[in-house]
Amino acid sequence: MSEVSGKSVKLLMTWDVQPGREPEYFEFMSREFIPGMQKLGIRPTEAWYTYYGSRPQMLTAVLADSYPIMNQALATDDWSKLRERLLTYVMNFHSRIVRASGGFQM
Repeated sequence: MSEVSGKSVKLLMTWDVQPGREPEYFEFMSREFIPGMQKLGIRPTEAWYTYYGSRPQMLTAVLADSYPIMNQALATDDWSKLRERLLTYVMNFHSRIVRASGGFQM
């Protein structure tokens, strides 16, 4: 994605929670992951849970006011640590940055 100053962007992330790790995963999300992203200046905006079907179990999105802000947040050691901790609870993690538009995005 090319740099788009002044345009909001979303980091879209998908994953599946490791079987048997659900209680620890939800504890981590509420106590560390979401507050950690907020400290980085990126705002969680949505989380979707796939109950049935062959899609990723979770789709989450976080918003930044611009690509440079998102890029700066994702280049920090704090983000690396959050991501590595997340990966202890999930599998099939994928992420990408897109221009933010209204509503659900994949």
